[in-house]
Amino acid sequence: MTLKKSVSVFGVTGSIGASTVDVLKSHTDKYVVEAVTAHRNVDALAKAAIELGAKCAVIGDSSRFADLRDALAGKGIEIAAGEDALIEAAERPSDIVIAAIVGAAGLKPTLAAIRRGARIGLANKETLVCAGALMTAEISRHGATLIPVDSEHSAIFQVLEDREEMRIDRILLTASGGPFREWSLKDMQSVTRVQALAHPNWEMGAKISIDSATMMNKGLELIEAWHLFPVAEEQIEIVVHPQSVVHSMVEYPDGSVLAQLGSPDMRTPIAYALSWPDRIKVDAPRLDFATIGRLNFEAPDTNRFPALRLARQALQEGGTLPTVLNAANEVAVEAFLNDRIGFLEIAATVEKVMTRLGSEPLTSLEQVFETDAMVRRETSACLVSVS
Repeated sequence: MTLKKSVSVFGVTGSIGASTVDVLKSHTDKYVVEAVTAHRNVDALAKAAIELGAKCAVIGDSSRFADLRDALAGKGIEIAAGEDALIEAAERPSDIVIAAIVGAAGLKPTLAAIRRGARIGLANKETLVCAGALMTAEISRHGATLIPVDSEHSAIFQVLEDREEMRIDRILLTASGGPFREWSLKDMQSVTRVQALAHPNWEMGAKISIDSATMMNKGLELIEAWHLFPVAEEQIEIVVHPQSVVHSMVEYPDGSVLAQLGSPDMRTPIAYALSWPDRIKVDAPRLDFATIGRLNFEAPDTNRFPALRLARQALQEGGTLPTVLNAANEVAVEAFLNDRIGFLEIAATVEKVMTRLGSEPLTSLEQVFETDAMVRRETSACLVSVS
């Protein structure tokens, strides 16, 4: 009889977390759950912990500890709260950690799991954006395994597997183009929160939905891909593919282009991260190519979507600039979601902060955290000064 693998899910109440719960509930014969975490959504965290039979539940916002205690009273589930508790949960002995905490907040727990040699199903792209070289060094040092969960990087990972020794000509990252793919800059000046959250293909959390609308999400994925795969920056291209059926492609020296296709359903890459190197059944919609009819591709417009240009600049200059890009973007997105700035001001704010702060050589993880905190202060001050 095959032993069940143990899994911890960080960010269990978000869109990736919810999809992970769905996959795990369908394969209770293969997986047991060690720990689940959330930032402050106590009800959803308690529900997931009970449904999955988790041994431990952690709420990041320590002010919600009493609520979590009440919600799980009598369930036999360990509870804890706060940043230190998140790190301790990552240190618990699970075989697999699904790292789905949104933003830079996921960096420390992911690092803790890496340092005990776990398999990381990485859905937190900010981990590699902010500290890619340092994180990959930690992975090598501690014998951890990194399996990308983003649909695009999962696609590339699947296409490249067993072909790492081959020279790659290009990686083609596909992007849906978001809800404003055909909008003019003039029209985008009046974009509302509701419009920006309405992604045409994917169901995602608020922050990632806004990043997709600005195309910053694809810019962050560009940086992440450079850390994950053996190519130079100029070999990674972005192509807009509105149907979100081709999740990414790899071109080889003989002109062959290999792609991974599937319905836009995050359960597929999540299941692959959980089951790798095998595959498990997922009840995702199957592709009907006759119904799809055609697949379209087009070049991205960096004039209307400057986040792509800013992300490539951050990758090219390196050092602390990707951390600056990410932190400034997180603050600006939050300001937009709170109706404090307009849609086009998100990228404009990021560019202003990047220009003001520039880049420094990146030497330690402590520097990442210090830079992240400093950029958030600077960006908040920048937003106050123009409000």
